[in-house]
Amino acid sequence: MTEQSQRILVFSHKAGVREAIINAVGRRPAADLGRVEYVEAEGVADVLAEVDAGAVDLAILDGEAQPTGGIGLTRQLKHEIADCPPIVVTIRRHDDRWLATWSQADAVLEHPLDPLTAAETVAGVLRAGRVPAVNGG
Repeated sequence: MTEQSQRILVFSHKAGVREAIINAVGRRPAADLGRVEYVEAEGVADVLAEVDAGAVDLAILDGEAQPTGGIGLTRQLKHEIADCPPIVVTIRRHDDRWLATWSQADAVLEHPLDPLTAAETVAGVLRAGRVPAVNGG
């Protein structure tokens, strides 16, 4: 049985932050999800192009990115993209969790990233994104 890989977009203006996120989540966040393929984005234009094209299954956005942070970008994507993929926002200050919630992020991770928590969080969001919503009567 062949498992389909998931494409995860990782956005930060800092290569070290992108690398930390990728290392924390890993190439296979859960056994039932298969391997992960990462797409790195350094700028907002790259994020918008990938998400608008429907080319990613999940986006992980750095809330501290400059000049446009992942929190504001998440809010923009959730309001402007009809089939917006799930988004995880990373933050550095616990007090910024409310902003990430306001942005409509599907999950929030805090730096320094714990690999177990990061992998479990991403796996949970990917699993939730695979199940279509059912409107019951």
